[in-house]
Amino acid sequence: MAGSRGVRRAVRWGLRHGMIRRAIGKRAAAGDLGARLMVDPAVVAEPFAHYDELRTRGRLVDTGFGRISAHHDVVTAVLRSTDFGVGMRIPDNLPALLQLAVKAGGRWSLGPVEPPSMLAVDPPDHTRYRKLVTRAFTARAIAALRTRAEQIAADLLDALATRAAGDGRGDLIEDYAALLPATVIAEMLGVPVAMRRQFLEWGASGALSLDIGLSFRDFRRSERDIDALHSWMLGHFETIRRTPGDTILSALVTAYDEDDTLAEDELSSIAMLLLAAGFETTVNLIGSGAALLMAHPDQLAVLQAEPERWGNAIDEMLRIESPVQRTGRIACRDTEVAGQAVPAGTPIALLIGGANRDPAVFPDPARFDVTRPEAGRHVAFSSGVHYCLGAALARMEGEVALRALFDRFPGLAPAGPGHRRPTRVLRGYDALPVTLPAPVSA
Repeated sequence: MAGSRGVRRAVRWGLRHGMIRRAIGKRAAAGDLGARLMVDPAVVAEPFAHYDELRTRGRLVDTGFGRISAHHDVVTAVLRSTDFGVGMRIPDNLPALLQLAVKAGGRWSLGPVEPPSMLAVDPPDHTRYRKLVTRAFTARAIAALRTRAEQIAADLLDALATRAAGDGRGDLIEDYAALLPATVIAEMLGVPVAMRRQFLEWGASGALSLDIGLSFRDFRRSERDIDALHSWMLGHFETIRRTPGDTILSALVTAYDEDDTLAEDELSSIAMLLLAAGFETTVNLIGSGAALLMAHPDQLAVLQAEPERWGNAIDEMLRIESPVQRTGRIACRDTEVAGQAVPAGTPIALLIGGANRDPAVFPDPARFDVTRPEAGRHVAFSSGVHYCLGAALARMEGEVALRALFDRFPGLAPAGPGHRRPTRVLRGYDALPVTLPAPVSA
């Protein structure tokens, strides 16, 4: 039985990652910039000069696999266009051998890039799923959470100071940046806060699945942890049915039980995405924001003197170190982009991290400036119907976390180089060692 599961997993990996990994690897070895942006570790680690180079080659560049753009106006236009979608249906006319492979691969895990995930479906399904949870993420709902987020930040900083009392060192990601959003979303959803480190581990594996061309080892890890989260979530639904509460997941379970138009896979997929997306990108925002402020004490001084600028500072952090570096769309019909004909079925890679450093919109784009007037024009939260549901929550958590951190430890300093996450779609740190000076009284 285990052997057959392994074979099916290998087939799924080959269909989703193996073949394209080989093809992209060959193009990257030949120097293709679009391919190198996907697989070359050095380019992925520091992509910004390469985004600039790609921008000089045209507004929409043909890579051989599809089109790609790092221009702000092109990225925004495609994200907002109804001529493009996120879903790619397997064609009915696949060659017989591939049809057999798809069948042999068996059931796919309920990951963030697989339907019925909200990230992987278009309207009307996307509209139906989003409507179920939108009320929990309104500006009023998020404003009501701010005081609780501040309490969580204070408690975590107390614990961080205690742990660092010996040598004055700590890991800002493990001990703070990851725990704050994981705690907030756990409380919002009504899942056990005590499990937040397990959720973070499962979420990190799920984040791997956003990349294409994964190694088999990473694909296996990703599927196993997504399946583990799915299994846990199904059990948690039963707990909710026994003891319902005033939480998002309780409302979703009630909707599922009362409305037979919502399937169990849809229920679980929505719940899993809310949980993982509720902390994944915010961890990156807090970690990257802290690193930027430690590297630019002049900008920290501006915020300390003019704290009303914190909101704009968060937008500037999202712009210059976008937690999501790229996304993609598929042409639903024959259309035109930037004066080029784009046939139906053409994939377009949209480099969010490049669009957010487009000099046509952001003068001197590599400069970190918390007073930048156009900072809010970034597309870090996407645009159009797939605009990030949790954007207001992420902004609030980022501001609360960073403001509390530097109010308590204004002399916070790096204790060595940070370690970047291995992901390519998501950009951030998975370790950020710091030296904590004597704290200012909380």
